[in-house]
Parts: sequence; C-alpha cells; structure tokens
Amino acid sequence: MKEKIDIPRVSKANTTSSRRNFLKVGSTLSAALLTAPVFGASSTKENEKADTSFRTLGSGKHSLKVAYGMGLGCMGMSYHRSFIPSRKEMIKLIREAHDVGVNFFDTAEAYGPLVNEELVGEALQPIRKSVLVATKFGFKNGAPAQGLDSRSERIKQVVEHSLKSLRTDYIDLFYQHRVDPNVPIEEVAGTVKNLITEGKVRNFGMSECNAENLRRAHKVQPLTALQSEYSLMTRQPENDVIKVCEELGIGFVPYSPISRGMLTGYLNERSTYNPNNDNRGSLPRYQRDAVIANWPVIDTLKEFGDQRGLTVAQVALAWLMAQKPFIVPIPGTTKKAHLQENMWSTNYEFTSDELNNLTSVLNKIKIVGDRYTGTAAEQTKK
Repeated sequence: MKEKIDIPRVSKANTTSSRRNFLKVGSTLSAALLTAPVFGASSTKENEKADTSFRTLGSGKHSLKVAYGMGLGCMGMSYHRSFIPSRKEMIKLIREAHDVGVNFFDTAEAYGPLVNEELVGEALQPIRKSVLVATKFGFKNGAPAQGLDSRSERIKQVVEHSLKSLRTDYIDLFYQHRVDPNVPIEEVAGTVKNLITEGKVRNFGMSECNAENLRRAHKVQPLTALQSEYSLMTRQPENDVIKVCEELGIGFVPYSPISRGMLTGYLNERSTYNPNNDNRGSLPRYQRDAVIANWPVIDTLKEFGDQRGLTVAQVALAWLMAQKPFIVPIPGTTKKAHLQENMWSTNYEFTSDELNNLTSVLNKIKIVGDRYTGTAAEQTKK
C-alpha cells in the first residue's frame, strides 16, 4: 500500500497575492532582467520584490539572470517527440512564451539536426536583445549518430553556423553537448574562452559531464551552467555534480525535468512513439513494465497536487526548483496550455514540512529502468 503523505493542505504560496499577476508580466520584465546588475543590494522595496522573479546561473561576470527561474526547451518543437508541429505555430508559441516573461531559450545543433536552431532563430529575431539563447556543440556534422567531435576547428565551425541559424551575432550560453574523450577538456574550454574574447560567445556551459571534467574545464574558463538530466525519475546529479556546482558557483540546468513527459501523468504503458522521430520508444524507462513499476511516483505527486490545485507536472517542477536556488529547469512543450502550466509551477513555495514529507515518500520509491542504453548511456557518464 502506498504511504500516505501527511502534509498540511495549505501552502504559504497560496496566500501570496503578488504571484497572482504572473501572466500579466510582459516582455519588459525580460529586458529589465538582462540589463539589471547581478550583484548588489537594493534599498527599495520594489527592487527587493523584483529579486524573487529570477534565478542566477553562474557567478561574477559569467552569470545570467533567468526570469522566474525557468526556461523553455525548444527541442521537441522539431525533433524527437513523435510528431512535428506546425513551424508557424511553434514560432508563435516561442514569442508567446516571451510575452509572459520567459527569457531563456534552449536549442542545439543536434536537434533536427540543425533545423531547431533555425526555428528558434526566426522566432526570437524580433526580440533578440531581450532574451538569452543557449545552444550546443559536440557532434560530427551536428548529428549524434555520427559520433562526438569537439576539436577546436569543429567548435569554430559550429559557432559560425549557429550564429547564422540563430540570426544573431552572439550566443549567450554555449554548451559542450557531450564530453569528447579524444579532446582534452582543457582544450575545449580554451577554444570557448577564445570565442568569448572574440565576442561570438558570452558564456560557457557543459552538458552531462562528470565532476572531474567540470572542475578541469572551470579552471580554464569559468562555467556558467552545467546542463544534465535531472528529475524525480533521474536523481543521480544529487550525488556529485550538483554539489560541485554549488561549490564553484556554477548554475545547474535540468533537461527533461518532467522525464520526457512521463511526470505529467499523460503518458502510460499504452503510449506509442514514432520510431522515426522519438527516442522514448527505445529507452528502458519507457517500456511497459517499467512504466507500471514507476507509477507510484505519479500517484504520489497527484495526491500532493490534488490537495493544492496543482497538476502532477507542476509538483514535479516545483520540487525540482526547491532543491537549490541555482537550479533552472527547461521543460519543453509544443502547447500553450502546457507552457502556462509549467510556468505557474514557479508560483508554488513549499513549507519545510511539505518538502521534507513529500521527499521522504518519494525517496522510498525505487525507479525501474535505465534512462539510456548502450553508447548513449556511456556518453552521459563522461
């Protein structure tokens, strides 16, 4: 029998009236966050309130302020999510995201490959100066199936192509998508450092690297963020890299924060995926038996959310953000309703008892099924 969650029914966030006007915040907020100083105390109550409307990735001159502490992952708008929605509608959705305060957008050359950057670039061109754009390098010809390539000459090729695709003259955050064992991480960091000096890139990030590589890269070029899979289905980063990020002043950006849609309650053991444009059908965690075995997580989040007017996805995202103040998830979506749902999760603030009790119940649920298989699984460990 599933353990009952003994938690007070009313959160302090439910009585915070300042949060109710979230969707009234327009693009002026995004612009203000980009130009505001990262450090320094304010003497006005108005500015003190504004401080709750962003989270900071990184530290010092290599920091970025992300509105509401949540970005938008754009991959699924053109890649790996079974159907490919209308390009026109996705451009509209990205701009609508900006209109409600989102200022951090994530893409990569590998998404498509190459086509997702073009989509994001077209969508953000009219509002480029008021947003932060993150993209990634690290594969031969931008195609993961062809293998890794983080040679200096390849990184320089990627940045030029990305700038053109994104219709911009600088990239706010340039990640190494996966660590290339054939290229010393110091060389990679040095190449990006040179691109920062040239003004083509403003900040350096890494994705799915281990603690050792994170430290080595950071010594050469201070990192703004580490992006890795992190959700209630994938909690390994809690054991090592999140601690290192906290120590070094590096932000942490969870991708797949609702586990590729699994932590919404909309997917189940009967869900099917297009093998030509979706990796979930081949992943162990999305197989029928694993989905059934992991369903207690959904039940637990639903029970908590039902008592507070929250959806399963909102509880999952709110829990993630409650772990550390430098965590900035980037849930993806192709639907305006889900965009709104995800962003409203930033309104919720756990009491200490709520968070401790919910986490205690979740800690007792054993997750079944690996998140990747074969070569892909090995790459994520580097």
